[in-house]
Amino acid sequence: MSEMSYAVQLSAAAEFIRTNDDFLVVSHIQPDGDAAGSTFGVAWMLTALRKRFTLINEGRMPDKFLYMAGGLPIVNQEQDVLDRSFNRVICVDCADYERFGRVHTCFSEDVQLLNIDHHATNDLYGHVNLVRSDAAATVEVLYDLAKELGLVFSDELNVCIYSGLLTDTGGFRYPNTSPKVLQIAADMLARGVRGHELAEKLLETLTYPQVSLLKSSLNTLSFSPDKRIAWLSISTHDMAASNASSEDTDGLVNYARNVEGVEVGLLFKEKKPGVVKVSFRSGGRANVAEIAQRFGGGGHVLASGCTIEGTLAEAIEQVVKEVGLALS
Repeated sequence: MSEMSYAVQLSAAAEFIRTNDDFLVVSHIQPDGDAAGSTFGVAWMLTALRKRFTLINEGRMPDKFLYMAGGLPIVNQEQDVLDRSFNRVICVDCADYERFGRVHTCFSEDVQLLNIDHHATNDLYGHVNLVRSDAAATVEVLYDLAKELGLVFSDELNVCIYSGLLTDTGGFRYPNTSPKVLQIAADMLARGVRGHELAEKLLETLTYPQVSLLKSSLNTLSFSPDKRIAWLSISTHDMAASNASSEDTDGLVNYARNVEGVEVGLLFKEKKPGVVKVSFRSGGRANVAEIAQRFGGGGHVLASGCTIEGTLAEAIEQVVKEVGLALS
């Protein structure tokens, strides 16, 4: 994207926020650190502008991200039903209309969407689109938008931006760690963000359910004949036996990807009988966003996901075959 077209998008997004009020803010289902940082980051931006807003997600926001909320409520649509609809919606970190799930039932017929994202697979579904695919995280785009709006960066907003960058760059280790990412991170540190504490919270700490899942999933570690593909699987029984929630599976796919010589690591998680969520991680030889798209998913070139109907064995067979073709 040219800097000129990005500047036009920033201006349009800022105008959308300035001239409207009473927003619904939503990120993608099963939010990660960038989705959470973007959700709460937008909330703190709207707070600074004295705008009204409601935060929502199809499911529960993981507890480990709630430090960014600072007490701001967020609706779990699986448990709570809003008794109204919204005609102004800000979608963050959602590559397509389907990624925010059933939250669309809260949109009015005359809804206008502001789409803020960084996924290369974003299909520009918004009435206003602020999408920069070369950004490491959606919070990187929010950083630019906050400057466009002339906001004073609050401590809360700073923490949200740093958290999203930290998680979507794998602790500033992934190839998307650009000079701009480090400049923004340095700016956040200069503003008082305690980066080492956030790294400990988000990247280092394991829950007991996570350790239990790691033990059981490593017993399933399998390799393609050429050992360029590795995968782990987790059944509903494993989840129940570990007393684990969906967020406890975060990072497990890396144990497959990080094996020497592996080009693509996969995690197959049985959400319920007949439904399997697949996480992809690539070392760079395969565009796993394209592979995930073949199964109705999407994401990044090096990290993506999809959901497949079928048994664990069927999902593994289908996906490993497609990954093998991509690597051939």
